[in-house]
Amino acid sequence: MTVDDHSFLTGLFNAAITAADADLVLAANLPERPKGKTVVVGAGKGAAQLAAAFERVWDGPLEGVVVTRYGYGYPTEQIRVLEASHPVPDQAGLAATAALFEAVRGLGPDDLVVALICGGGSALLPCPPEGFTLEDEAELSRVLLSSGAPISVMNSIRKQFSGIKGGRLAAAASPARVVSLIVSDVPFDDPAQVASGPTVPDTKTREDARHMAKAWKLALPPKVQAWLDGELGQAPRPEDPAFVGNQVRIVASAHLSLEAAAAASRNLGIPAVILSDAIEGEARDVGKVHAAIAREVIIRNQPFQKPVVILSGGETTVTLHGRGRGGRNTEFLLSFALAAEGLPVSALAADTDGIDGSEDNAGAFADGESMGRLRARGINPSVLLTENDAYTAFEALDDLFVPGPTGTNVNDFRAILLR
Repeated sequence: MTVDDHSFLTGLFNAAITAADADLVLAANLPERPKGKTVVVGAGKGAAQLAAAFERVWDGPLEGVVVTRYGYGYPTEQIRVLEASHPVPDQAGLAATAALFEAVRGLGPDDLVVALICGGGSALLPCPPEGFTLEDEAELSRVLLSSGAPISVMNSIRKQFSGIKGGRLAAAASPARVVSLIVSDVPFDDPAQVASGPTVPDTKTREDARHMAKAWKLALPPKVQAWLDGELGQAPRPEDPAFVGNQVRIVASAHLSLEAAAAASRNLGIPAVILSDAIEGEARDVGKVHAAIAREVIIRNQPFQKPVVILSGGETTVTLHGRGRGGRNTEFLLSFALAAEGLPVSALAADTDGIDGSEDNAGAFADGESMGRLRARGINPSVLLTENDAYTAFEALDDLFVPGPTGTNVNDFRAILLR
């Protein structure tokens, strides 16, 4: 990949991140000041940056607490920032969940709760049902994360096995008014799915969750399956009186960020198209499909004409078969690079929160020569893909993309440049 292509793709990623800038999106969506207290709660990988931004744009006293992933903290003055484990919950997450409940305890109808919610909150807010332990919820997380099931399925099950998800935090804040300001990282921007909706009730029922688990043939832990088969502790319904008067606003999303990246590309003289901001499925399969589209453009100049940048977003999944390193974006790119080998393409795939999976990279860069360069180093890329070891592939090529935490999370970002 040339330096120009590297810089160009990085610029598109930065444009996508800027479109989700916390100060701008929060300032445009502030609720009315209450007669009583303003309490801020929040969860997600970008929750600390959202909290700091809210302090800057809010005109009035406030207090509260948010939880983010270890290493994602950010300085705040009035809002406490707690850190916990992601993607598998830990004891610090349990303490953070208790702190959020304490923050909304005893509020009245004149008080306001502002919920700053973004992707990653599901793991950061463990709260197993009565009679279950943190390890039960952690085991459920591990099963779901390795299953390859889409995020909507995972979150529907998580909501039923929780004391905070599925709107339960908002219910606990009643009769205070709750305004949820949400940075969406889920397909089609369903606010009830972001962080498993701690302040947004879902229309999905316990029965729906059972059907999903069966359809995806999920081998849930026996204790969790027994709970799911019962009727105790079901998530509250949207028509529950506890949610009357609450508001939900999507303040940033994958769609808006991809539109910003497309505009940045056009401003630099290269047309851009957006395939979709809601692509799901196995990362390696989605990689092959993108490569096929790129090949069609290069050979037949259809369905798009060169030059062009092909953009897409959403949330792919990885079904674990090996013990390698690398998240869904890095695996997508390794599969794409294998299928697009020899083509005149340059590509970047990255998670907009700055971390892909559990490693230190957001994703990686690749071009039509990447796999040849890898083989020249004595490394077989097909074997690495089989072992879910995409990180090792791009680390060997020095093509990892490591921007660090971005302070937002609007899901996967993929850009394929065909000059």
